[in-house]
Amino acid sequence: MLRAHLDPAALAEAVGVDVKTVTRWLTGRIPHQHTRLAVADALGETEADLWPQTRPDQAPGAEATAEVVAAYAHRADIGHHVWADLLTGATTRIDLLGYAYPFFLELLPHTMQLITDKATNGAQVRLAFADPDCPHVAERDNLEQIGGTLPGRIRNALNFCEPLHQVPGVQIGLHTVHLYNSVFRFDHHMIVTPHLYRARGYQHPALHLRELSPHGIFAAHADQIWQTTTPYPTHTP
Repeated sequence: MLRAHLDPAALAEAVGVDVKTVTRWLTGRIPHQHTRLAVADALGETEADLWPQTRPDQAPGAEATAEVVAAYAHRADIGHHVWADLLTGATTRIDLLGYAYPFFLELLPHTMQLITDKATNGAQVRLAFADPDCPHVAERDNLEQIGGTLPGRIRNALNFCEPLHQVPGVQIGLHTVHLYNSVFRFDHHMIVTPHLYRARGYQHPALHLRELSPHGIFAAHADQIWQTTTPYPTHTP
């Protein structure tokens, strides 16, 4: 209500109820569904965000299939427009975690400038790449049978990011962990690609997830990995 600049009287008028009814909502009363939808529309929020208890699929231990926006047999099946929409639509948080992901850095002709603008406008941007010299990179290279080229792909991706080195709000780090998934998070949406044996990055399956509840499968995996990274570059030019 504060974000929408509405007090109880204004919200009551907007959805056609008595102001006392709004007061009861503020103390915990849950409106009927048609009223919940009207309130969500008036506030520019979702019903699930305002009253998560009305969604049984968001309870601890419940099925979290509502968080799955789409499932793809291969990452390469994700349309270019999906990636572009996720990137351009992000306003508060961008987390990219993988080995190299040069495909994403080449997504748009102005990807680096777009990320710069996001950070300048207050978004938190964190880009985590594998340390090209760590043992897990050699292991992943062998698993994907790419002939020792993965370290070079990582260095190429890091070179792409050079314009971001001195941008406030952008952090770049190197990790040395064995990744089981690559994670691409944009606010409350995420693309997750589980890594398969003997499959290359574009061949991995992918899930497009949206965060609806702290009890679902939209996990803080990237946060845990990020805590292990070392800043890159070590010394800013």
